[in-house]
Amino acid sequence: SLGWVDVDHVITRKMQLIAEAEQLKPAFMKEVDSHFTEFVNSLVAKSALLDSSSPASLFPASCAEKELHKAKNSRAPPEHGKIFTARRSLLDELFEVSHIRTIYHMFIALLIVFILSTLLVDFIDEGRLVLGFDLLVFVFGKFPVVFCTWLCMFGATVVVPYNLFVWWAQGYSSSSHRAIHSFFYGMLFTLFQIAGLGFGPTYVAVSYALPPASRFIVILEQVRLVMKGHSFIRENVPRVLSSVKDKSGTVHIPRISQYLYFLFAPTLIYRDNYPRNPTIRWGYVATKFAQVLGSLFYAYYIFVRLCIPQFRNSSQETFNLRGLVLCIFNSILPGVLILFLVFFAFLHCWLNAFAEMLRFADRMFYKDWWNSTSYANYYRTWNVVVHDWLYYYAYRDFLWFFGKKFRAAAMLSVFTVSAAVHEYVLSICFGFFYPVLFCLFTCFGVVFNFTLNDRRKGPFWNVIMWTSLFLGQGVIICLYSQEWYARQYCPTENPTFLDYLKPRSWSCHMKM
Repeated sequence: SLGWVDVDHVITRKMQLIAEAEQLKPAFMKEVDSHFTEFVNSLVAKSALLDSSSPASLFPASCAEKELHKAKNSRAPPEHGKIFTARRSLLDELFEVSHIRTIYHMFIALLIVFILSTLLVDFIDEGRLVLGFDLLVFVFGKFPVVFCTWLCMFGATVVVPYNLFVWWAQGYSSSSHRAIHSFFYGMLFTLFQIAGLGFGPTYVAVSYALPPASRFIVILEQVRLVMKGHSFIRENVPRVLSSVKDKSGTVHIPRISQYLYFLFAPTLIYRDNYPRNPTIRWGYVATKFAQVLGSLFYAYYIFVRLCIPQFRNSSQETFNLRGLVLCIFNSILPGVLILFLVFFAFLHCWLNAFAEMLRFADRMFYKDWWNSTSYANYYRTWNVVVHDWLYYYAYRDFLWFFGKKFRAAAMLSVFTVSAAVHEYVLSICFGFFYPVLFCLFTCFGVVFNFTLNDRRKGPFWNVIMWTSLFLGQGVIICLYSQEWYARQYCPTENPTFLDYLKPRSWSCHMKM
C-alpha cells in the first residue's frame, strides 16, 4: 500500500517460484523426451513405408522423371544400405551449451598447465628455455617419402578399381561366359587390393624405416583406400547385375567425378550422390584444423610429461607382477587422455573439416558413446564410419552368404577381422609384433560384448564400462611402451624371425 513494496516478500516468492520450477524440470524434460521419441519413431515408420511403396505412390504424376531418378539413386532403402541425411556432429551441438563448453575449456587449461610445467622444468634443469620439439620432429620424419607413397597409393586407387569396374560392366552383358568374365576381373581387383595397396605401402614403410607417426599415416591411408575400393565395387556390381537381369539395356556406370568425390568424402559407404550443404564455412575449416594441431601438441606434452619419464627407466627394472600392476595404473591417465585426443582430433575435427570443404552434410561420424551402458552400444557409437563398413560389408554379407541363423558366428568374424587389422596397423607402425590389442579385442572385447549387452541399463553399467575402458587403456599404453623401450635399449645381433615375435620387455634388464 502507499506505493511501498515488501522486498522480503518479493524475494521469498521468487525463491518459491524457482524451487517449483526446479521440481517441474525433470517431469518437463521427461515429457519432451517422450514426445521426441514418438516423433522420431513416427518418422522412421513413415520412411520405411515410403521406401517399400511403389514409385508411383511416392511422387505426383507431374514430377519430372529426372528428379525421380535422382531421388532413387541418392539413397538406399533401410533394408539395403545406409541412409545419408543432413545432420550435424554431436559435439558441435553440445558445444553450444555453456556447461559442455566449459569441459572443453578445462581440457585447454590442462594443456596450458602441461606447457608451463614442461617449460619450468626445462628452465630449472637447463637454466634456459628449451623450445625444441625433438619428439615431434622424429615421429613425423621422412615426410617426402610419406607424401610420394600416398600419391602413388591414391593415384593407383583412382585408376585401377574404377577402370576394372568399367571394363567389367561394359563387357558383362555381351559376354558369353559371364562367370569366367567376372572371375577374371574379380581376381585382378583382388590382386590389386592385396599386392598393390596391401604389400606395396607396407614394404615402403618397413624398408625405408619410417618413424612411427609417418608409418601411421601410410598404413592408415592404406587401410582406408582398401575399404573405399571394396565399397565402390560392392555397391555398383549388384546394380549392373540387376540391370542385365532385367534386360533394361542401360548399364549404370558412375562418373569418375562421383568416384573421386567418394575417395575424399568422410565416409566408407559409396553413393552416387550425398546430401550437400549450400556453402563452405572456411572459418569453421580453419578452426577444426587448428584444433587438430592443438591436439597433436597436447599428445606431445602428454608423452613428454607422463609417459617418457616413466618408461625410459623401466628397462632398469626386472619384469615382475608388482611393477606391471604399478605401470598399468600409472598409465591410465595418459591412456585416457590419448583416447580422448584421438576421438576429438580425428573423428570430430579432421572428418568435420573435410566434410565442410566437400559440403558433405551428413556429419554423424560418431554418436554419444560416452553414455554407453554396454560394450555392444559402445562399438556401434564410437566410430560410426568404420562401424557402417563392417556392418554392411562384413556382418550383413556374412549373414547373406551363410544364413541368418549364424549371427553369433558373423559377429565373431567381424571382431576377428577388426582385431587383426588393428594389430596389423600397430605391428607395422611400431616395428614389432606384440598382440596386446588383439588379445584385448578378441578375448575381453568379445566377452564384454555378450555380457555387457544392450539389456544392461542404468548408471551402474556406464560406470562399469568406463572402469574397464580405463583399465584397458592403461594396459595398452603400459605394455606397448615397455616393449618399445626394450627394443631400443636391448637390441639383438642378427635377429631371426622369432625375435620379432617374442616380447623383448620380458627379458630386457640392461641398464641405460
